[in-house]
Amino acid sequence: MSELTYAGKTFVFRVDNGVVFRNTYAADGTTLHYETLEGPTRGAEETVTLHTAEVAPGLFMLGWVETSGMTVTHLMNLNSRTVHAFWTYEAGDGRVAELHTGTLEPA
Repeated sequence: MSELTYAGKTFVFRVDNGVVFRNTYAADGTTLHYETLEGPTRGAEETVTLHTAEVAPGLFMLGWVETSGMTVTHLMNLNSRTVHAFWTYEAGDGRVAELHTGTLEPA
């Protein structure tokens, strides 16, 4: 695998549902600290352990599990500064899965 080009960087991630996150990646690329800037969970933040794979130069698959049990997978394209995000969480009627797209801006 080549250099983890997201490591040590911070991005503002704007999701198609109106939620906005500030994502800060550790210098070694193994953790992510996210903060919700806009949306229903505004102010929420957490540091999570990342599971990563480089798919192609500048294209990374990142996955993690949050304390709440929410699972998140990002296909992060640093060449186009876009993300395809898939997450699952528990709701009243069972597990819910959502697929979203968004953009990245250097913060």
